[in-house]
Amino acid sequence: MSSALTAFAAVFPAELPDKTMFATIVLTTRYRRPLAVWVGSAAAFAMHVTIAVAAGGLLAKLPDRVVNVVVFFMFAAGSAFLLREALSGRDEEEHDLGATGDTSAKAAALAAFAMIGLAELGDLTQLTTASLAARTGDPFGVALGAFAALLAVSGLAATFGSKLTERFSLDKLNYVGAAVFAGFALWTLLDII
Repeated sequence: MSSALTAFAAVFPAELPDKTMFATIVLTTRYRRPLAVWVGSAAAFAMHVTIAVAAGGLLAKLPDRVVNVVVFFMFAAGSAFLLREALSGRDEEEHDLGATGDTSAKAAALAAFAMIGLAELGDLTQLTTASLAARTGDPFGVALGAFAALLAVSGLAATFGSKLTERFSLDKLNYVGAAVFAGFALWTLLDII
């Protein structure tokens, strides 16, 4: 269970200011079918978590020291990326795709699956999930925690969308994510030493 909590704690703050949250908001606005968009997003996230824990399982077959060094650099890079985004002070661009409320739920779900599926390939949270699966040796727990975090963020985006981005500064969310990743990098570095 601790692997699931660790994965949730790492993935949730990293995904909040991410492009996939904004894609979910845009798709929900465009199709006006939040449940369908969320289902499509969830299917894409399930695919990505499965790929990530499989990659992490392969990485876990390497010697512990090698795994810890790789994981340390992945978390350090994630922290640096999020910190750079926070310091840049620029918000994600929102695109006005126009509202098309007459679209079917199936079309909305397929659009969400395609958009999120492509956007998440090699994404920071996918790499984080792979790293945690390798580090903990508990791919099921990591998959559960990462998937729960991704479902929570996409659910928030589909349900509250624009209200969420008005209330919380993306820069602050990036700082929180950077701090979480720095903490995981430090934790891994201490294991290396």
